[in-house]
Amino acid sequence: MTNIAILGFGVVGGGVADVILKNNDTIARKTGEHIHIKYILDLREFPDHPLGDRVVHDIGVILSDPEVTVVAEMMGGAHPAYDYSRAALEAGKHVVTSNKEVVATFGAELQEIAAAHHVRYLFEASVGGGIPIIRPMSSCLAANQLFEVDGILNGTTNYILTQMIRAGKSFEDALSEAQKKGYAERNPKADIEGIDACRKICILSALAFGKSFSPDDIHTEGITKITAEDVAAAEMYGGVIKLIGRAGLSNTEDPESDVFMLVAPHVILHDNPLSSVDDVFNSILVRGNAVGDVMFYGRGAGNLPTASAVVADIIEILSHKETDVFVPAWTKASADALFCIEALPYAFLVRMEAGDYMAAAAAIRAAYPDAEILTAADDFKGTIAFVTPLTTEKALRDAFPTPLLSVIRVMP
Repeated sequence: MTNIAILGFGVVGGGVADVILKNNDTIARKTGEHIHIKYILDLREFPDHPLGDRVVHDIGVILSDPEVTVVAEMMGGAHPAYDYSRAALEAGKHVVTSNKEVVATFGAELQEIAAAHHVRYLFEASVGGGIPIIRPMSSCLAANQLFEVDGILNGTTNYILTQMIRAGKSFEDALSEAQKKGYAERNPKADIEGIDACRKICILSALAFGKSFSPDDIHTEGITKITAEDVAAAEMYGGVIKLIGRAGLSNTEDPESDVFMLVAPHVILHDNPLSSVDDVFNSILVRGNAVGDVMFYGRGAGNLPTASAVVADIIEILSHKETDVFVPAWTKASADALFCIEALPYAFLVRMEAGDYMAAAAAIRAAYPDAEILTAADDFKGTIAFVTPLTTEKALRDAFPTPLLSVIRVMP
């Protein structure tokens, strides 16, 4: 029997307990032993829960108990989750987590601490919820030089955009509906401003390229400025708008080249499989030099899918007790090692105000002779939409110095 402690008994922590209680016999058949939840750390009491008598309020109780070998952290936020995770590793306990903020910000450091104390720090649930992605990238695709990772990494924003595309709803109405259905938090900032997706792409990038960047250094845009007019323009071009996290090598022939990374709305053409990922589903596309494109798809959040990934990490630890797999996968990198996003070649979907259609079309052609003008003269109502050929954001801004209504990247 393996004793574990659960830190944080909210949605995911409660889900972890439910999965263990429900599937403990199945887990034992796979690992040779049952999992026993010895402690639950939370500020609250849970008198009506079957495990209510396991609740403690002092992390010291868990850290000082030599019988606890695995700590499952689902507290959320950076602190005290990071502090407790570090202390548990230093106490010789394995740590598994779903906490994307801690992994994205402190993952390299915590892996080094785990290595020094011959324990493991695992975080399958930190990206994609129940979608298996961390272990496949680090083991199943280990023979590849990975050169790009793209993903729809946030179910809330994907649901909102789906409603705007399918039902013609405004951003505000789609957000309100997402909140009513429990897909969006009362304060949805982390989702709609791209913060959540940024943390996840930082983790995926670190896995792919071995360099850990601070989320604070990543170009991040949310979906708050996307309008029905943007959605319509994307449809005219043959695509849909999705919030995409991207990370890749600036030179695919050189694995030591700078990494580019961003989170931003993108126009995804209908021939790209990411275009059909709707509602609260997530999808991650990984590109390797041997395997080509591999796509992972599923529900990116929810208590039981995420809990499933947490418990899978516990099972991984129980199944490989004698294996010394403690080499840190990442090294910390400074923002200087990031490729400048303004210099990254893209086609852009642009909407701008214009007093005269012919004059605006002429200006567009003067700047970009190969631009595709989407707005027909007969449909002109004071705004014009067009798609540039491959260019850079800096060149686009220089060509059109007056404020533009919207500038949305087109997925390569």
